[in-house]
Amino acid sequence: MLTGMKGNRFFRLFASHLILILMAVIIIYPLLWTVGASFNPGNSLVSNSIIPKNPTLDHYKELFAGKESLQYGHWYLNSLKISIFTMIGSVISVSFTAYAFSRFRFKGRKNALTLFLLLQMIPQFSALIALFVLAQLLGMMNSHWLLILLYIGGTIPMNTYLMKGYMDSIPMDLDESAKIDGASNTRIFLQIIMPLSRPMLAVVAMNGFTGPLGDFVMSSTILRTPESYTLPIGLYNLVNEVMGASYTTFAAGAILISIPIAVAFLLLQKHFVSGLTAGGTKG
Repeated sequence: MLTGMKGNRFFRLFASHLILILMAVIIIYPLLWTVGASFNPGNSLVSNSIIPKNPTLDHYKELFAGKESLQYGHWYLNSLKISIFTMIGSVISVSFTAYAFSRFRFKGRKNALTLFLLLQMIPQFSALIALFVLAQLLGMMNSHWLLILLYIGGTIPMNTYLMKGYMDSIPMDLDESAKIDGASNTRIFLQIIMPLSRPMLAVVAMNGFTGPLGDFVMSSTILRTPESYTLPIGLYNLVNEVMGASYTTFAAGAILISIPIAVAFLLLQKHFVSGLTAGGTKG
């Protein structure tokens, strides 16, 4: 009996480790190729290898001191600007919305939650024509602020569900005790609920920050001039040229995109895991 239990345990551990190793290979292998391509000379990927034979930094230099049409540094700042303001706006809007749904009972509450659930099922690109027409009517084509508002609006439904689930797990006794001491709803929200919700705030902040850095479809619909481009649009144009495609320079630019994401993750990692696991405890 004990031998059979040990055998089953060994098999489960072996299967778990095998799956983890396969997932690690699937994730790391393309990353290694991208890093290797960024240091390989030339513009083609045909003769590239994971370990460059003659590594060079020319592609990284070209990003910041290359041809005039390659405004990588400007695109980088545009992306950071949009991501940072989207993160701040997402945290503020989602916090207020989730607090209202979690702590108050009002007419239309269930219908609004159902609407948020339905909005999560609709892909963003289904509204691209409407957003394009809206941008033209408002005269806000090439506007980063319109794009920021659209990103914030897109993060509210899903993140509100996550934040609400986390706030539901905070005991109502804390609110009632604070009200007995004379605290208002605003004070309870700012001094009790928000500090206790830091793990989920980190998740919402991470979602708001990384989303714009990887978005191409919506940003390319609103932003049409090279001066307003974000990194995904600018880098796409590097490999979209029929005769002048530069895949190795694209690889170098893609590697540099990961730096702010890695920094944000390192700053938020102590809250990140607990926030993800706790967000779905209650509905």
